[in-house]
Amino acid sequence: MGAPQALSREYRRILVRSPNWIGDAVMATPALGALRSAFPKATLVVAAPPGVADLFRPHPYCDGALDYDRRGRHRGLHGLLRFAWELRRERFDLAILLQNAMEAAILARLAGIPQRAGYRTDLRGPLLTHGVPVGVRERRLHHTEYYRNMLAKIGIAGGDERLRLSCTAEEQDWAGKTLGPGRWIAIHPGAIYGSAKRWFPERFAAVADLLAASRDARIVLVGGGDAIDAARTVELTMKHRPCNLAGTTSIRQFMAILETCSLLITNDSGPMHVGAALGVPIVAIFGPTDHTTTSPRAVRYRLVRKPTDCAPCLKRHCPTDHRCMTAIAVEDVIQAATELLENGS
Repeated sequence: MGAPQALSREYRRILVRSPNWIGDAVMATPALGALRSAFPKATLVVAAPPGVADLFRPHPYCDGALDYDRRGRHRGLHGLLRFAWELRRERFDLAILLQNAMEAAILARLAGIPQRAGYRTDLRGPLLTHGVPVGVRERRLHHTEYYRNMLAKIGIAGGDERLRLSCTAEEQDWAGKTLGPGRWIAIHPGAIYGSAKRWFPERFAAVADLLAASRDARIVLVGGGDAIDAARTVELTMKHRPCNLAGTTSIRQFMAILETCSLLITNDSGPMHVGAALGVPIVAIFGPTDHTTTSPRAVRYRLVRKPTDCAPCLKRHCPTDHRCMTAIAVEDVIQAATELLENGS
C-alpha cells in the first residue's frame, strides 16, 4: 500500500482513541497538542479506559473524555456494540486512532465515523481511510515521536511537542491540605507491567531516609494498586515516617499530590510520565526496559541505569538474577537526586 493521503478539510467533531496505559496516554499528549493546533475550532473528545480517561478531565487540548469500560458495561461483543452506538450518537466526523489494536478501528467503523486515521497495525489497514505504514524506523521511535509521526504522515503538525497534564485549583488545594507544609519528595516503588521493572523497596527506603535526613525533606509514597505492597515495605523499613498514599488516591488526586512535590523518584512506569507532564523533576530507574523509547520527556530528569548484556529484555519477570536492577546502588540514586535538588527547579 502507498503513502497515506493527507487530511484535506476542517472537522467539527474529532474522536481520539487514546492508548490504554497511563504512561502511553501521557506520551500521546504531544500528538493531542498537534491535533488541537491543526483544528483549533473542532470539538475534540478522547476515548479511553476508566482511569486513563480521567487524565483528560480536564485537559487543555481536549473538550471531554469518554470511558470505554471493557471490564464493565462495555464488556464482550454486546458491550463493544453498545459503545459503538454511543459513539455513533456523538456524530464524530474524524477518528484518530492512537491505540494500535484492531478493535479501535472496528469501533470507529461501527460508529459510522467517515474518516479514520491510524497506523496499519494488527491487520486493520482496510478499516482505515488514512492508514500509515509501520516499519522498523517507526518502532524504534520514542513513544512521543511514534504518535506524532503518525499524525505528521497525514498532514497534522504543530503544538509545542511537550507532555502536558493539568490540575484544577480545587485539586491543588486538596493536595496542599493533604500533605501540609514542607519540601516533599515522592517515591513510587511500583510498576504495573511486572516485577522486573521494580527496584527494591529496601533500597527505596534507604534513599528516602538519606534524603529526609540530609535535605530536610518529607517523603510521600505514591502509586496505584501495584505499588501498595512495595510502599508498605518502604514504610516499615524507613526510620523517618513517610506519608503513605499508595493505593488510596484517584488518578486526579495522584496528579495533584505529585504536582506539589520537589522531586519524584520512580521506576519506569506510568506515574513517571505523569510527573514529566506536570513538570516535576524526576529520577527514573531503568532496568529491563528500553530507555530510548520510554524515557521521561521531562524538563529536568536523571536516568539511573546500568548497562548489562541482557537488557533491554522487556520481560515482565526476570528469569535469571535481575542483574540490571541489583547493579543499581542506593548511592547512584542519591547522586542523581542530589544533582536535581541542588540545581534548582
